[in-house]
Parts: sequence; C-alpha cells; structure tokens
Amino acid sequence: MTAIQGQSRADSRSLAKSQSRSSSATDWSLTGWRSRPALQMPVYPDAAALAGAEARLRRYPPLVFAGEARKLKASLAKVANGEAFLLQGGDCAESFADFTANNIRDTFRVLLQMAVVLTYGAGVPVVKVGRMAGQFAKPRSSNVEKVGDVELPSYRGDNVNGFEFTAAARLPDPERMVQAYNQSAATLNLLRAFAQGGYADLHEVNRWNLDFVRNSPASARYQDLAARLDETLNFMAACGLSSATTPQIAETDFFTSHEALLLQYEEALTRVDSTSGDWYDCSAHMLWIGDRTRQPDGAHVEFLRGVRNPIGFKCGPSLSTDDTLRLIDTLNPANEAGRIVLIVRMGAEKVGDMLPPLVRAVEREGKSVVWSCDPMHGNTVTANNGRKTRHFDSILNEVKAFFAVHRAEGTHPGGVHFEMTGQEVTECIGGSTDITVDNLNERYETQCDPRLNASQVLELAFLLAEQLKDERLSVARARPAV
Repeated sequence: MTAIQGQSRADSRSLAKSQSRSSSATDWSLTGWRSRPALQMPVYPDAAALAGAEARLRRYPPLVFAGEARKLKASLAKVANGEAFLLQGGDCAESFADFTANNIRDTFRVLLQMAVVLTYGAGVPVVKVGRMAGQFAKPRSSNVEKVGDVELPSYRGDNVNGFEFTAAARLPDPERMVQAYNQSAATLNLLRAFAQGGYADLHEVNRWNLDFVRNSPASARYQDLAARLDETLNFMAACGLSSATTPQIAETDFFTSHEALLLQYEEALTRVDSTSGDWYDCSAHMLWIGDRTRQPDGAHVEFLRGVRNPIGFKCGPSLSTDDTLRLIDTLNPANEAGRIVLIVRMGAEKVGDMLPPLVRAVEREGKSVVWSCDPMHGNTVTANNGRKTRHFDSILNEVKAFFAVHRAEGTHPGGVHFEMTGQEVTECIGGSTDITVDNLNERYETQCDPRLNASQVLELAFLLAEQLKDERLSVARARPAV
C-alpha cells in the first residue's frame, strides 16, 4: 500500500508541503514506517475504506497540542533527575460500550487520590499520566481465537474490530478509528474540565482518601498517613494557602498516553508544530511501544523516532542490554532528558535478577531515562476457572523488587504504571478486600487483561507511599551534617 493511497491531489500537496517544513531528523519521513516490518497490525479487507478513514482523520483537529507534550517532557525530565515521580495508569483497553462520563470521572478521581498519597510519601511532585483517550488497540499473542470448532481473527481492540465472537464483528473496520478519535476527543474535553475546573482541588481529593481509609479493612494501617495529609492541608489553609488564593491547589496537570500500536491512526494524527517545525503525534501527549513491537528495525520504532512526544517502550524479560541501548539511541539520539521512559515489565520472580544489568548498562552509557515499573503484565496467570487474573501480592512484590534494585544501584525508581479502573471490578485476586478466585465472575468486566479495582489500587498507593517515605528519610539521615 502506498503512503498516500486514496488521497486527493490537494491532500498530497499539503502533506508534501508540511514534510518540507519539518525540522525533524532528515532521514525520517511521516510514511517511512510503511516500508518496515509491522507486527501486530490488522489486515483491512477494504483498502479504499481504509484510505478514506485515514484521509478524514488527517483533516480533523489535533487531540492534544505540541506545547502540552513539551510540558510533559519537561516534567518527565524532573522525574529522570530524581526530582519528581511518575504515576501512569488506566484501562487495559478502552471500549466503545463502556464510554460514560462516570467511568471517566471515577478513573480520573482514583488517579488523583493515588497522586496525593504518593506526593506525600515521595516528597516530590507526581506527574499524572492516564492510559485514557486513546488506549484502544491491543497486541495479541495469537492472530486467531478458537471457540469450539470455530476459529476467528483475534480481538485487537475497539478501534480495530469488535469483541463479540462473530465473523462480522471480528472483521477489521477502519471506521472504528474515526469512532475512537471522537471518543478520545470527548474524553479529553471532560478530563480538561475536571483538571482545571475545581474537581481536582487538593482538599476534595484528600476528603476522598479519608473516606477510603474509614471504609478500608486496612484502615488502621493508613490512618496516620491520611491524618497527616489532612493536618498539612489545614495548616496550609491557616496560612492563607487555599484554593481561592493558590491556583495550584485547585487545579492540576493531567496528561494522556496510549500504546502506539495502530500506526495508520497515529500517522493520520501527526502534525507539524507551527512554532518549532517538529513533528508531534497529536493523538496523545505520550506514546509507548509494546514488548511485542519494539524491534529496533521495525515499523513502530521507525515511526516514533521521528515525533517529538515523550516516548516509552516496554522492557520485558527478553530485552537484551544491547537492544535497550540501541532503542534508546534510535529514539533519543540527543540524549534529551524527559524523552524516554523505560517501562519495566518482567514479573515478580524475574525483576530482581534481570533488571540490574539493564540499569547498569544505561548508567554506564550516561543515558537520561525515566525508570518506571509496570507490575501488571509479567504477573498474569490463568485461574482454575479459566479467567486471566493477577495476584495483588505479586504486583506489590514486583514494585518492591524494582525499588530495591534501584536502591542498590543508586538510581532513581522513577514511577509506576498500572492497568486499573475506578470501578470496583473483581478481576485481580487479593488485597485487603480479599478477592478470591470464586469472586472473579462477580464483576469481571475487562475486554482484555485484568485490572486492579479502585480499592486495590488505592491500597497499593498507601503501601508505596510508606516505602517512598521510609526511603526518603533514610537518604536524608545518610547525608553528612553541614
């Protein structure tokens, strides 16, 4: 398929003109990925329909702006320098069917609650990035799914095909990209209203945390931290630092991210920034490359090396130190702080042995990166009832091991990355609410991988805050007296 298949001549001239303006790498082009091996990509049966959907998306307004992406990059540079902490979380895969204002609000709300708790523990700002407003496509371990004697293409996310196990639903449909754009635009509109319209007021967020602590089976463990947070906010108010006088208390920065898997969609939403002349993927503030698509010579790496957004890539057990360094050099040849997030997803049993060589190699070469822990994907198991699930203790243990490695290496454990929801689903086992295998079917609502529910993820935030606070105090005590 050619780069501009189905475009009008006017669209072709516009694309060529914008390419000539860009100051991105001279050996990169917007469509260059199409000549590279592209794994995990759907095969569309109707080339004309695909070209039409892409042409429409190219004419649509950007979902995010280059200045916002640069602001996130500046915040991530602070994370890389140990001056901030990254919290990234949200749905495994967004769906068209579950698209409601309440679902968006609840996920945003629980991320804010986590951020307040982690800020108190870490003693540094928390950069909040949602897996929202674009997290529709999912890589799959098999191209086909079999139920009984029927074999159909695998479900690849709502912007590709349907979840229902029918031949019609599983046929890749390019119109789904347009629907994903429209849903993402509406989601971003609501997120911006929540972040800037008073819903994110620190006093309100901490009241939600106090409610959680009162209702949590582990309330005694978290009562002291929640009470200290409340005291701090009351003290600030007494000093005249309230939401009425200090905008930072009433508002917050909130960014979006997703896996850049469906490259036709990403290409169509990539624009030249009028102020810098650089290319930005305007589908999200941050994009990442998955563990199955991070081949250094593959299409996904080729595409993302040319856009100026912050970029992450997943670091699974099969990633070698050589490929890690090669990917960093390819995606960030200028070694720009805040550009690269290494999202470690090795499993609780492996991270302690496999992460140190990567950390040492990156440090030895002087690479500026954000180290983030994804404790979800390496800890997926199948329960005896056939449901995929994850154990709360395994998730916690991988995060603890991730922190221990960085403590031993003298590097900064920059953040965490969770698949989670603001709903009280029953998809992951354990936590203080003691979800068991028998509970999985009660509210197992994910269309792909199991997610932590609101109570479980807040419990993790309090546990991590305790650890961050202890590490911060131990570092302070170790400093020589002046």
